[in-house]
Amino acid sequence: MENRKEMRTWLNEFNLKHPLVIAGPCSAETEDQVLKIAHDLKDTDVSVYRAGIWKPRTRPGMFEGVGAIGLKWLDKVKKETGLLTATEVANASHVKLALEYDIDVLWIGARSTVSPFIVQEIADALNGTDKIVLVKNPVNPDLSLWLGGIERLYSANIKKLGVIHRGFSTYEKSKYRNNPEWQLPIELQNKFPDLPLICDPSHIAGRRDILQDISQTALDLNFDGLMIETHIDPDNAWSDAAQQITPSVLVKMMNDLKIRTLTSEEADYKNQLNTLRTQIDVIDHGLLETLGKRMNVAISIGELKKKKNVAVLQTKRWNEILGNMILEGEKKGLSEEFVLRMFKAIHQESINNQNKVINS
Repeated sequence: MENRKEMRTWLNEFNLKHPLVIAGPCSAETEDQVLKIAHDLKDTDVSVYRAGIWKPRTRPGMFEGVGAIGLKWLDKVKKETGLLTATEVANASHVKLALEYDIDVLWIGARSTVSPFIVQEIADALNGTDKIVLVKNPVNPDLSLWLGGIERLYSANIKKLGVIHRGFSTYEKSKYRNNPEWQLPIELQNKFPDLPLICDPSHIAGRRDILQDISQTALDLNFDGLMIETHIDPDNAWSDAAQQITPSVLVKMMNDLKIRTLTSEEADYKNQLNTLRTQIDVIDHGLLETLGKRMNVAISIGELKKKKNVAVLQTKRWNEILGNMILEGEKKGLSEEFVLRMFKAIHQESINNQNKVINS
């Protein structure tokens, strides 16, 4: 993707003094609901009104969207409020209809991003459009797949591109609906600093009480904007009720969020330092989570050794691990001394845990 700076131009055209805010209901339900939310969001920090028209659901029988009639409602939103409009497209037919109703922002959902075939179909349908096109991360933490979607769209002569980070599915339960895995969008941001990066805290959280914390982390990591699901009656929403907030709560949240502004050289330094330190905090939390998982595996090994009456220390295996990690560490710019100290400490903790199991 050469000459990528043109991709940021569309964001600058908003001429905002704050991050871009995209908000609206998870699903368009009725015309009255769509218009009521839009009017409540008018004259706030919201620049783009989002609403799901076609809703890809995990299982059949769930509400799958109102369909094309919802595009007429979005057309009314634009005429009555002046807000730009956005919706998800999952195939060429969706694209054709969205363009007919002059939808301003189209996004490709996580379930679509996983399929190069679907992304290519959408790219072909959008070829040469001047609409803003955003690509959500794939369901699984695969940076290459995410970038592949962007590259297919860019190859279709679509220049107003951006990405949406909505977290990643995981089998293991956590406090998130979708684990943020912040290191992936950080890596993407470092590789392509001119690619606008939007955070979707609603889908990361899955519940409204941690939306603000996730949004603040995103802003501290220098994200360009937020996409937040907003509803006049969240508890009775037809889809994703737990993660939606009212327009008034959104306004308060935006007022409470700390926006890092560049006002002087000193402020610029502090802003960059805060961004880098937040990245380190995210990575450190990831390291602890990974170490915890490793120790759980070590405990399982200890239980197996106890059952089979096998000694805890396996010198040959340990030497193989150490040799491999030293070589891998060198490729990543880590000194042999550091790798030895780190893995000796990890190995000792594993032995301690296995000894507890065997001697229990």
